Amino acid sequence: MIKNWLENIKKVKSIKKLEETRIAIIGKNGELTKEFSKMKLLPNEEKKDVAKILNEQKQTINDAISKKYELLKMLETERVLKKQKIDIGRYNTTATTASLHPVTTTMDKITTYFANLNFKIEMGPVVEDEFHNFEALNLPKHHPARDMQDTFYCEDEKLLRTHTSPVQIRTMMTQKPPIRMIAPGQVFRRDFDITHTPMFTQVEGLVVQQDEIVSFANLKFTMEKFLKYMFGDVKIRFRPSFFPFTEPSAEVDISCIFCKSKGCQVCSRTGWLEVLGCGIVDQNVFKAVGYKDCSGYAFGLGVERFAMLLHEISDLRSLFESDIRLLGQFR
Repeated sequence: MIKNWLENIKKVKSIKKLEETRIAIIGKNGELTKEFSKMKLLPNEEKKDVAKILNEQKQTINDAISKKYELLKMLETERVLKKQKIDIGRYNTTATTASLHPVTTTMDKITTYFANLNFKIEMGPVVEDEFHNFEALNLPKHHPARDMQDTFYCEDEKLLRTHTSPVQIRTMMTQKPPIRMIAPGQVFRRDFDITHTPMFTQVEGLVVQQDEIVSFANLKFTMEKFLKYMFGDVKIRFRPSFFPFTEPSAEVDISCIFCKSKGCQVCSRTGWLEVLGCGIVDQNVFKAVGYKDCSGYAFGLGVERFAMLLHEISDLRSLFESDIRLLGQFR
């Protein structure tokens, strides 16, 4: 009988069929199990020898089933791998060239412009302290303007920087004027909607001269040339604004590149798009870093905002969702 069982196990072609065969032989109502139940009818002197034979047969069956299972499992794996196999050496006629992310290309375009004007690129830590992120920038404790920035606070009075202005402070504390620098990098704020994300990219610039007046006219000329370079033949206007670290301060708008100043949903029917903030550096900032008899200007812009305008993207969040359908358009 055991020869028939072993032969049946040998003929099995699938794991499912193997399980059915196992149940038929050593399951609760299997053929071998029934042989064990017949032992109660045997004389006591025969039970020991019969039990030994049956247990040996059961062990033989279990070993055969285990070996067959491993074989079937290996064959199933090979079948699946063969089905999913691809020839990585074969030329793919549908392959396309890769491209840089639109935020990266926009950042490169901005930094290249200012590097050509002899602006030095400076970097700084992402995790900052309150002095460099706020107090040195004329934002003392309990200043109401701090509430505008929705800061991510860490332990030990550390925080994720809300702008790259701390890089300007660190640069001034380690270098003497004259200074011409930009500070590109990631910043963090607790905000998330179609025009804001918790992490975004800024470029901030700083020009400082000692014993020489840097006027708003110098700032205005630089910003106008830069925006013409980025957006082409657009109209530019400066609006009075407030930033704690600059005085006077201004927000800069360009004529809507979507509707040509006629008024559309993107520009809220005004014909203008806000693109950056700027101003003359407040003297309190110079005092915080130990500068005397200095003047300068600073500016800051959001790279994603520029990328949205350059590529006509309506939702800022789509720049971070890695949707191939969107990113594939920028090859």
